[in-house]
Amino acid sequence: MKRAMAFSTRNMKELLRDPISIVFCLVFPLFLLVLVVVLNNKLPSLEIFELKNFAPGLTVFGFSFLSLFSGMLISKDRTTSFLTRLFASPMTSTDYIVGYSVPLLPIALTQSVIFFLVSFIFGLEITANVLLMILVLIPISLLFIGFGLLFGSVFTDKQVGGIFSIFAWVVALFSGMWLDMNAVGGALKVIADVLPFAHAVDAAKAALMGDYASILPNLLWVILYTLVILVLAILIFKRKMKE
Repeated sequence: MKRAMAFSTRNMKELLRDPISIVFCLVFPLFLLVLVVVLNNKLPSLEIFELKNFAPGLTVFGFSFLSLFSGMLISKDRTTSFLTRLFASPMTSTDYIVGYSVPLLPIALTQSVIFFLVSFIFGLEITANVLLMILVLIPISLLFIGFGLLFGSVFTDKQVGGIFSIFAWVVALFSGMWLDMNAVGGALKVIADVLPFAHAVDAAKAALMGDYASILPNLLWVILYTLVILVLAILIFKRKMKE
């Protein structure tokens, strides 16, 4: 674990060398939040775009940028001699994946805190459930970090950007942040139920609204996906190490 923590320190420095990307990760969800709030005030109000319903979904969508960061970081390292030198060290593939994941958690936490501070300004009710929701968002952020690590282990740095574009659309479409999946029904609803993104949004909404009974079933689905994705990332990265 000490090796992984030392490696994570290096990766944090790498992320800080590109502050513009971090600022974009923090600002873009806020832009969408302000846009939706303004439109919802100007146009006939829709329940799905009420702040208490839309804020959790948009927070989860914001985590998709963590997938881009983690994917680009690991894929760039794979294309340089940096990892080749590190492979001579006693670090395991698990150490590498942990080292890539840990630096992104503070970014996820900062993103969540800033997002809700702005949401309070626009009228979101301040309750203790917000703290519960932030706790629920931690495993959800790990899900998106895991997807990025998987993408970075499979694809090159030039390919990760294109994969992320597709991934972001999938998250937006099947998370239920823009559409009420229960009202849509059909194949879209079935796909949304299988994928973890709608469950992540539902867990976050349940935490914010104090619907404690609904948190765990949805969160368990997210955690299961997270474990599977991280294990796949470790196995694929281990195979790349051998190659």
